[in-house]
This record gives sequence, structure tokens and C-alpha cells, in this order.
Amino acid sequence: MNQYDLNLILNPNLSAEQVQIEKDYIETALKNVGAEVSNLDDLGNRRLAYQVGKDREGYYLMYTIKAGGNPEKDIASSLRLRDHVRRVLVVKDRPEWKTKKA
Repeated sequence: MNQYDLNLILNPNLSAEQVQIEKDYIETALKNVGAEVSNLDDLGNRRLAYQVGKDREGYYLMYTIKAGGNPEKDIASSLRLRDHVRRVLVVKDRPEWKTKKA
């Protein structure tokens, strides 16, 4: 199984309940493609580098997942269909990209 980073930006105007509904949907979608969640970093609302639609902020979720095969397109296409998802980025994690501490 390969390790991937899944970065999502959600609508910044979501309530805590709506964010939890989106998280549950994301985890279900990941299980449907055979991926398992290793870690979730919930960064909350942050300012965007550029405007997306009418929003200058976004609700950031960063998942570390393990999946076999090549799940990038399956994951991204299923998550982009959600109304509250603004951006989806799936990147294969590589050990050589990690910074080494001296």
C-alpha cells in the first residue's frame, strides 16, 4: 500500500455539524475506494492565497491515507461532486520529500 496526502478546502461558512457531516462523507468515500485514514489534521478556517469563487477563506482538512493501486482520480472525482468542497489535491507521499533534521 502506498501513502498519500489528501488536502481538501471546504466552504468556510460551514457549522461544526456540517463540517462533521463532510468529514464522515470523506471517510466513507475513502473506504469505498479501499483507502484507510492514517492521520487527519483539521486546520480550520484559513485565508486563501487567492479567491476561490466568492470566498477569501477556506476550511482546511489534511488527511494522510494508505491505499493500494492508483486511487488519485477515484478519490478526487468522488469528492469534487460535493457542494461544500472547494478544492481537492491528492499527492503520493514520498520519503525523500521529508526534511531531515540534523
